[in-house]
Parts: sequence; structure tokens; C-alpha cells
Amino acid sequence: MKALKLLALSLFSTAFLSFTPVKKKYIVIDAGHGGNDFGATHNNFSEKQIVLDIAEEIHEINEAQEKYEVFLTRNSDEYRTLSDRTKKINELSPIMVISLHVNKTSETETSKQGHEIFVQSSEESKNIAQQITNKLGKCNVTERNLHILRETQAPAVVVELGYINNAKDRDYLTSKKGQKEIAQKFVEIFNEY
Repeated sequence: MKALKLLALSLFSTAFLSFTPVKKKYIVIDAGHGGNDFGATHNNFSEKQIVLDIAEEIHEINEAQEKYEVFLTRNSDEYRTLSDRTKKINELSPIMVISLHVNKTSETETSKQGHEIFVQSSEESKNIAQQITNKLGKCNVTERNLHILRETQAPAVVVELGYINNAKDRDYLTSKKGQKEIAQKFVEIFNEY
């Protein structure tokens, strides 16, 4: 009888533990700007929409993966303060934060093109930036004292994806093909992390 009770207790414990929720591992994608904050603009294009479209592509492609869950700081054209964003990020305790942006110079059209990355002073942040440059191509990686980098407790990077006032960058960043390619590269980074 004692052996039967032990067996029942063992089976119950196994069944109970198998239903214990596993703590999710998050990656946060911060689509910069939103709402009345358009970010960089050129003709009818706005930074806020470009980065939101790419963030949503990242989320969609990542859904098929099981390693990490992607959390978007915004999934619509809404304004969220930097403090609101970093508060939510710190509540989630993600393994990394990638804040997406688009660059612009003061010129109407610029010959400057390509991406650049801003990092925290942490080695983890710099390692993530290195992985991004391996996928997107070599670029400047610079430490910056930006709110999202300074106030986020997780390793974080700000990625300027290209110049909205450079025709080549703009065409790529606003095309469905370009957005899918960029998103796919980020998901590959997550899978290799």
C-alpha cells in the first residue's frame, strides 16, 4: 500500500511539474517614434511607419521560432514616451532590446547611405551590435548616451537602418521585399544568439 501511495505521489508530482509554466525569454523590438512623433520624414515617407512595418515583419517571422518570444513596444501608430517604453522593457527582463530607427541628414537628398548602430558601454550590447553588423553589413558602432540605452537594464542597441533621404536606402526600406529581408536577418540573429 505504501508503494502504491509513493507511485501515485510520484505520478502526481510529474504531472504537476510538467504543467508548470516556463519563464519566457523575450527579445524586445522597439519601433521608434509613433503617433504625432513622425521621426525622420521625406516626401510621403515617415520613420515611424517604416520601423513599425519592419518590427511587425520581425514579429511575424519569429512566430514560427520557439527559442524566444518577440515583444513589440508598439504594434500600431501610437505614441509611447521613452519612459513608458523602458519601464515596460525592464518589467519583461528581455535578453536583448533592439530599437529600430531611420536616419536623415539636413540635405534634401544625401549620398550618405547605410546603417549605423549605437550601443551601451556593456560588452553584451557590443556583442549584439557585432552580430547585427555580421548580418546587415559592416557599419559604425558607437557608444551613445541615449535614453533607451541608458535606462534599459537589458543589453540594448539602437539601429539606424538607413537614410530616408537617400533614394537607394529609402527604396529598400519602404519595399516589402526589403522589409522582409531585414526582418529575416534579425530573426537569424536571434536564432544564433
